[in-house]
Formats: sequence, structure tokens, C-alpha cells
Amino acid sequence: MDGIEGNSMLTKHYMTRSIDDDAVKKHLAIVRRAESLQQQTIRSLVPSDETPIETAIGLEQMAVDLTANLAQNEADGYSKQVLDFALVEDYDHLYRFALLYERTEGGDAEQLTRGRTGIGPGRPTAEQHRHPVDEMRPHFDRRDVSLRTMMNHFTIVSAEQEKMLFYKSSISAYEDQLARQLFGEIADVEEQHLSQYEAVGDPDIAPLERLMLMELNEAYNYYSAFLGESDPAIRRLWKEFMGQELEHFRLAAALFEKEEGRSVADAIGDGIIPSLVELQPNIDYVNAVLATQEGLRPYDGEFIPRERLPPDWPSFTFRDAQNEGGSPADEVEKRRPRERVRRPA
Repeated sequence: MDGIEGNSMLTKHYMTRSIDDDAVKKHLAIVRRAESLQQQTIRSLVPSDETPIETAIGLEQMAVDLTANLAQNEADGYSKQVLDFALVEDYDHLYRFALLYERTEGGDAEQLTRGRTGIGPGRPTAEQHRHPVDEMRPHFDRRDVSLRTMMNHFTIVSAEQEKMLFYKSSISAYEDQLARQLFGEIADVEEQHLSQYEAVGDPDIAPLERLMLMELNEAYNYYSAFLGESDPAIRRLWKEFMGQELEHFRLAAALFEKEEGRSVADAIGDGIIPSLVELQPNIDYVNAVLATQEGLRPYDGEFIPRERLPPDWPSFTFRDAQNEGGSPADEVEKRRPRERVRRPA
């Protein structure tokens, strides 16, 4: 939910820079301030003694199970393929951070994931580095996909952006060079994930339509979190924020109809999203995806077996250059803990 709020605010900032309409800018400023307070509240839920590596393990567990849930509820075949492809890489990130946790802090990632998400190698992180042109994907047409597909799109973009930003900001948290390097390496891959997910979205969604859809997505995610939450106090918080986002959606819908001259139904149809976002164990699904997706690579917008890649695939040269000095993800696997490094102060 931190990522959902963060993406909403960053999008509103971008809109403010690109829209010359004082009424719209005032609306964006007011709602953005409310969402800033929401995000601060969410961040205050994180324990003060949670280390960046522990947070990273939680983020990757979230990414694995979130992506699995979205993929299993995705009706658009290509969007599902994109989700499954990245799922294999996030699964490997969880494994690398688990190894780093053991080596650097003497911790056991299984105690954090509680056995609800598998921890093991996926598509090796060292092989995930791709030339930016190989992250380009065909985009869906909003008129041809379900509302759930659009909600999935906004949700996964928010989650991947949150991970990328957190990993970049965590590079300086450790004196240990391998920890710094691994955070940087995985941050680069998350930037790639963000690029591919952004590319899949329809670029022709009008700004105020996008604003309305994002507010709906926030309410939808808060409702999903509310129904899946077992802690009474946090459940009340999700319910309160869901109510706030429904009001933001109402205001955005009114602005959309006034400024665009279109009905809300034009953009979201009957407004029914047939299923919710549920974070739950997906071990069987993830294992099936690992078995079928690990050997795929992106080429010309499609995903093909690596043995069919042409010799001039741009990512070959790019990956070799990126890994010239070695991959931190490979190194953290080689250096399984023989010594324990003190936690950062």
C-alpha cells in the first residue's frame, strides 16, 4: 500500500507539471496532500528495528505472491505472460536477499516469510540484465481489456516502482560492499521491470481518465487489504483509507465528466471488478511458472526460449558488459555465510 500511495502521488506531481489548468492543479494539490498523510501513516507501521534487508525480503515476498495473484486473475493473455515472466525474476531476488540476510545479519529468511512463500533460485539475477530496447512490450488497448486488467496494471506498476526506489535508497545503509552492490544490482532489474510494465499500459489514456482510474485502484487495493487483514487496528485503518479513496474517486470522476465531457461509464463500464487482490501462498503456481518460464527471454516484444535468440540480441552485449566485473547476486551465492557481519547501527 505504500507503493500504491507513492505511485499515485508521483503521478499527480507529473500531471501538475504537464497540465495548464488551475482548477485541476488545485484538485491535485489537495488530494496529494491527503495521500501524503496516508503514506506517512502506512510507513509508520514498519517496526523501527526492521533492517533494510528484512524489508527487502518482505518486499520480494509481496512481489512474488502479488504477481502470482494478478497473473492468475488476468484475462488478457499477453499481460499474464508479462507477469509470469517477471515473477521468475522476483523469485530469484527473494533468494538472493535471503542469502545476503544470512551472511550479513545472521538471519533466517524463512522466519520472515513463515514458509508461506518458497525461497530458491529462479532465473539467475546475473542473466536478468537486458538492453533497454528489450524491455519494450506491445501495449493493450483500454477499450479491449477488462477493468481488472487495468487495475492489475496500476497495481503492479506501483509495487515495482516502490521496490526500485527502496533498493536505490538502501544502497548506503550498509558498510558491507556486497550488500551495497546487491541492492544496486537488483534495483537495476526492478527499473527494467518497471519499464516493461509501463510499456504494457495503454498510453492513450487521457490524464483525467488516468487520475480517475488510479483513485479507483487505490480504493480497490484498500478494500482488498481490508478484507485480507487479520489485525483489528490495521483493518480499521484500511477501511478508513478506503473511504478516503472512494471520495477521491468521486471527485476525480466529477472532474473527468466536467473537463472531458464524457461519462464515467464510458471509461469504466459497469465498474465491476470480478475479483480482489489476495496475498496468500502460491507455492504450487509459482513452481509451475518456474518450470515453464525460466528459459524464456524477451525478443521483439515476445518471449521465446533462450536457444532461439539471434546472435545479435542486444542484451547479450549489454549483459556481458554489466557482468564484466562479476555479479553481486552470483557472489552472494558463492559466499554462503562462513562469518557473520555485524548489523548496521
